[in-house]
Amino acid sequence: MTAKEALPSKLEIDIQFANTSIEEKVLAIASKITMKRWVKETIQLSGLITLRFVNSAEGKKLNFAFRNKDYATNVLTFPYELTKKTLTADIIFCLPVIHKESLGQGKTVKAHLAHLIIHGCLHAQGLDHEGEKEAKKMEGKEIALMKSLGFDNPYAPI
Repeated sequence: MTAKEALPSKLEIDIQFANTSIEEKVLAIASKITMKRWVKETIQLSGLITLRFVNSAEGKKLNFAFRNKDYATNVLTFPYELTKKTLTADIIFCLPVIHKESLGQGKTVKAHLAHLIIHGCLHAQGLDHEGEKEAKKMEGKEIALMKSLGFDNPYAPI
């Protein structure tokens, strides 16, 4: 089988909510179909991606348990498997932090959420922003993906 004849990737995307209140708030921002489209725009591999939306308490607990940081953060990415063809990862989003950040940055919550979904998916694929060179590469991909989805540059000054 040639590369052109290869079967298309099969990416399963599971969306979870810590509770019904969080679910209602998230779905008022973006539908599951929309969020899955954002993930598929960012990941062209087979596998399983779980997006989980949590409150501040769960976000803080996870950030402390896995990063030893005693506060809730906007997004946490847990990559489990990454090969040239497959990816398995959990990406955790803390909705209250996302709301607060979007207000502080003068962005819509939808645009900020799209950016963080892209950001988490890129982390799941091994990109990071620890060094200047890596940060520029990751930010460039984020800007291009946001543009392809109809959003402004998330790093542009307000």
